[in-house]
Amino acid sequence: MGNVEINGPMLDGFDEILTPEALEFVATLQREFDGRRRELLQARQARQEELSAGGTLDFLPETKGIREDDSWRVADPAPGLVDRRVEITGPVDRKMTINALNSGAKVWLADFEDANSPLWENVVSGQLNLRDALDRTIDFESGGKRYTLKPDDELATIVVRPRGWHLTEKHVVADGEPFSASIFDFGLYFFHCARRQIAKGRGPYFYLPKMESHLEARLWNDVFTRAQELLDVPYGTIRATVLIETYPAAFEMDEILYELRDHSAGLNAGRWDYLFSVIKKFRTRGREFLLPERNAVTMTAPFMRAYTELLVRTCHRRGAHAIGGMAAFIPSRRDPEVNKVALEKVRADKTRESGDGFDGSWVAHPDLVPICREVFDSVLGDKPNQLDRLREDVSVSAADLLSVSKTPGDITEAGLRNNVDVALRYLAAWMAGSGAVGIHNLMEDAATAEISRSQIWQWIHNDIELADTGEVATKELVERIISEELDKIRQEPGHDESLYTQAAELFKEVALDDDFADFLTLPAYARMP
Repeated sequence: MGNVEINGPMLDGFDEILTPEALEFVATLQREFDGRRRELLQARQARQEELSAGGTLDFLPETKGIREDDSWRVADPAPGLVDRRVEITGPVDRKMTINALNSGAKVWLADFEDANSPLWENVVSGQLNLRDALDRTIDFESGGKRYTLKPDDELATIVVRPRGWHLTEKHVVADGEPFSASIFDFGLYFFHCARRQIAKGRGPYFYLPKMESHLEARLWNDVFTRAQELLDVPYGTIRATVLIETYPAAFEMDEILYELRDHSAGLNAGRWDYLFSVIKKFRTRGREFLLPERNAVTMTAPFMRAYTELLVRTCHRRGAHAIGGMAAFIPSRRDPEVNKVALEKVRADKTRESGDGFDGSWVAHPDLVPICREVFDSVLGDKPNQLDRLREDVSVSAADLLSVSKTPGDITEAGLRNNVDVALRYLAAWMAGSGAVGIHNLMEDAATAEISRSQIWQWIHNDIELADTGEVATKELVERIISEELDKIRQEPGHDESLYTQAAELFKEVALDDDFADFLTLPAYARMP
């Protein structure tokens, strides 16, 4: 096995996942590809420095030939990925695994990334749960209720989202270096579940997060090719849907599909992370890329409209699925009025997406599956997707994608408070091991905390006057609001003082420091055991 060390606890069943053979497989991928991963992260940094110095984003001149060549297509949709009208997302704990697979959605995004807190226990037990789900040995009882899987032909297709290229798994070390978290999550699932999925008439399918260039997609494609070769799985069995959730990736959609074309299953529009990336990439540019408070930025903002229209056009031109964004609402069993207003918004959102040509969309809660399915059913009829809607009417320029300044909406103290409150609650839960957290009737994940803290950073650095109070956003004001919001949280039953103290320290670091942290999950993970 070479020099592979595990420095996380070996809990019950972990030896069935972290076998010598599995670790050898993952270590082979790590040794062959981690150097390139590090080079690509340095390329991200270099690009950020160019943008910070006054550069801009544009379609790449060197790949113009790929964009203009009408002849290439991605692989035909794989079994279980032809009809994707409703996809449910969530972490890979045992209860969620059963509920998501049983939900009536066509696809379950089994998440090791933003909806998962990367405690060692979560990371490995998630792999165990996926294997047990495929073996149908996952049934369990909790609180007097029994959770059991429906028959296989009624279950959602599993699509696993590994962590992004920027993250490492510190509990597993090869040759003195921590593993790439992407390779670790991908490799363990592929090793244990690829053949199980093939035996069920499906395959090993993935969602790929946080990519910033087609060269990062090329690295994934090379990892896929090598993994299939090592386990004697036919080339092209793996399929991957890429989240277009960073600003640079929006200018390289064709190229990303092209690099993964034999393994591609399409693209997805990831809203909160995209907005976070807009701020991050152009944070030195004053008010030119200033966003109003997050709840005011809707998908109808001109720059967001350009991004989603281009995504559908690009995907369908290449025979790839275009998957819409998240409906994060959690239906309330106690407040029918809240439900009514929120469900109308969900319906409007999904109606817009289905009308634009998307092939499906995301929900965060099983109770939203019927409404999303109903909207897409009404557009699709008997068809499994809308790949035949080529959207040749769409023409999007780089200037359209960059037109952030045309976004309507205010920046208020109420919006600032909401950002602080949600981020503190989320980070406390994340440190405790929960990555998908219900806050104020919304299912929040790490992307929510990222947009919340990056907005506050942007407002402070641009001396924004708050529309409702007339006060200027300063570090001192934000520190006061953090203190006031913490006092409110302390009045609630069951709050954990030490977790909220850690959350507040971390939030101040990533929202108030002059140096902008690339991802808040990096300092957060460093604080984790």
